[in-house]
Amino acid sequence: MQVPFLDLKRQYQSIKEEIDQVVREVVESGRYIGGEKVENFEKDIAHYVGVKHAIGVSSGTDALLASLMAVGVNQGDEVITSPFTFIATAEVVSFLGAKPVFVDIDEETFNINPDLIEKKINSKTKAIIPVHLFGQMAEMDSIMEIAGKYGLKVIEDAAQSIGASYKGRAACSIGDAGCLSFFPSKNLGAFGDGGMVCTNDDTIADTVRQVKEHGSASRYHHTRIGFNGRLDAIQAAVLDVKLRHLDGWTKKRIENSEYYNNNLKELLRVPIKKVDGIHVYNQYSVLSDRRDELTKYLNSRGIPTAIYYPIPLHLQPSFSNLGNGEGDYPVAEKISKKVFSLPIFPELYPEEKEYIIETIREFFK
Repeated sequence: MQVPFLDLKRQYQSIKEEIDQVVREVVESGRYIGGEKVENFEKDIAHYVGVKHAIGVSSGTDALLASLMAVGVNQGDEVITSPFTFIATAEVVSFLGAKPVFVDIDEETFNINPDLIEKKINSKTKAIIPVHLFGQMAEMDSIMEIAGKYGLKVIEDAAQSIGASYKGRAACSIGDAGCLSFFPSKNLGAFGDGGMVCTNDDTIADTVRQVKEHGSASRYHHTRIGFNGRLDAIQAAVLDVKLRHLDGWTKKRIENSEYYNNNLKELLRVPIKKVDGIHVYNQYSVLSDRRDELTKYLNSRGIPTAIYYPIPLHLQPSFSNLGNGEGDYPVAEKISKKVFSLPIFPELYPEEKEYIIETIREFFK
């Protein structure tokens, strides 16, 4: 059997008529940048997350970049974040001339360990970017308490966690700003790139709206340096349709994770849901001391796997100038050698899940 890691065609076929209709509406309207479709989607995301403002941008990376600019991160500042995440989280910090400062992760959740944050704070520290990795939110109460104590801004990187919650509060609704990615593989994925900045802060919202439009408050009047970071109308239209189905898809992801947990907990270290809230399982990531052997075995039998992330950020050549080295963040390094992900998308067939379980059991016999 050949199992897909992710099959977006199955998802499309399940909502084909709805998608085709809104795409046709955009094409026939001739309004491809901005307009009603983008505005409606922004309102719907703001309502879904429970925030005052949601501003569509061209990618999750640009959402992070615009948010950092909006809270005033500049050259020479420092921003605390996790070394165990996609490079975009720290890349945007460096892009602004600021310094990413890494804090090791919690071994159970893979999210930033709040107990280690304070010792990295100094007079240059401007913000903290907690990453809600794989669909589970970071320990936001502790992070917000630390930020309040030192006057720091908090930007939630929720690229993998739309629909997740922490003690009844949605991802992107707790920090000063929250960032979403609509890359096609996300739980809410576009037909290309897309992102969103969510915030309850009027000033941050106004600044994000300007910087993603070349720093323009009104046409041809540029009050600050910005960039081209707009969300396309077709992407907004597609995403607004998908948003109506998101909770149902999340429920199926959770059901898939529970099936895996019940059948794999004696063989692998399955995901640990540590915080009080909803884990939305953008990835179903497990740990094995025999990862490389196991993934090779699975791949040879038609079961794809993925490794997020094989090299922590502090060991990436692009961050060699930061002066970090092997052993500096031991938990992230340990996890990176053992972690891999199995297919978890909502449209997985029962027989595919059964085959995955059976094949893993065969390996460990």
